[in-house]
Amino acid sequence: MERQIGTAARGIRLPVIRAGEAIEEIVVEHVLKASELHAFSVQDRDIIGITESIVARAQGNYAAVDAIAADLKHKFGGEKLGIVFPILSRNRFSLLLKSIARSTKHVIVQFSYPSDEVGNSLTDENLTDKQGVNPWSDTLNETEFKNHFGSTLHPFTGIDYVSYYRSLIENEGAECTFLFSNQPAAILTYTRNVLVCDIHTRFRTKERVIAGGSEIAYSLDEILTQSVNGSGYNPEYGLLGSNKATEESVKLFPRDCQPIVDKIQQLIRNKTGKTVEVLIYGDGAFKDPVGKIWELADPVVSPAFTSGLKGTPNEVKLKYLADNQFAGLNGQALQQAIVEQIHDKKDNLVGSMESQGTTPRRLTDLIGSLCDLMSGSGDKGTPVVYIQGYFDSYATG
Repeated sequence: MERQIGTAARGIRLPVIRAGEAIEEIVVEHVLKASELHAFSVQDRDIIGITESIVARAQGNYAAVDAIAADLKHKFGGEKLGIVFPILSRNRFSLLLKSIARSTKHVIVQFSYPSDEVGNSLTDENLTDKQGVNPWSDTLNETEFKNHFGSTLHPFTGIDYVSYYRSLIENEGAECTFLFSNQPAAILTYTRNVLVCDIHTRFRTKERVIAGGSEIAYSLDEILTQSVNGSGYNPEYGLLGSNKATEESVKLFPRDCQPIVDKIQQLIRNKTGKTVEVLIYGDGAFKDPVGKIWELADPVVSPAFTSGLKGTPNEVKLKYLADNQFAGLNGQALQQAIVEQIHDKKDNLVGSMESQGTTPRRLTDLIGSLCDLMSGSGDKGTPVVYIQGYFDSYATG
């Protein structure tokens, strides 16, 4: 085993992207420039990850609060609107709530508790036990909730989200009512017009709201699916995956992404003769063990990827082999036995003992998470991640 490095990931710096720029050419230019300056060569099955943010920026896929409000008013009528299970986020939801409040006279907000869908806490789950409250059956109004739990500041942002969301709504001149329940149909006591605001559980939530007797029900992926007054839009995900751009606009999740990854793959092939894989990535699918926040506020980890990234890993667990089949071997004999086992492994190891403990997730979710951790969301300035050796194994020379 001469090789000492397996998978390697590099953050690639790019200039700040503006609307209308050719993102495919820019990505390829800077990947190749990085390979020249930092002495690595492009190889077949290398991976280029591109954060969704710069794709949406290049597309100019933005929407003003007024455009969102206009679409909401058109769909719901503008009198009273209930929203179910919004996440607690200044970046992800504050501008959407501002749009909602601007579109109607009265907003009823139904929070899930003790935390939102992605793990932001409204109260400590241990406190619900001490207070004798069952979050899965008990519906509380704002007074009842505060009597039981008081006000809670988010551990990272220091925000009291109930007070903050109230201020956003009232600043738009709308009335607001809060309730706390994990039963979607609880909001129907207040209004039959419902906007479902959760992300990954939205289909079931909407079904339960409709089954409960709602008159008008949409989810966030059904808002701004077409341009309103020249705005950006997303036909598949609507407002899902959007985040704050300015105090009066949001950046939407990028659209029409498949031609972008395919073109980047082709440009690299034309310039180097190598076939790399390409994906656009958003939030990685991982959970913060301290803050308990699940980092997946985007509707998917990857909205587009080249064909070589389909599927899941098919790997054997080295420590299982070492401790079981080859427990009596050491040194070069052990190494050779494991290499041969890898070479001879079945094409599908699902259910096999030698694969237990490997990660049974889609390649795009795993690689997107790696990219998201590499690029971060701050000032690193590396919205492209270049990965080598991801598909190599212990048997690769």
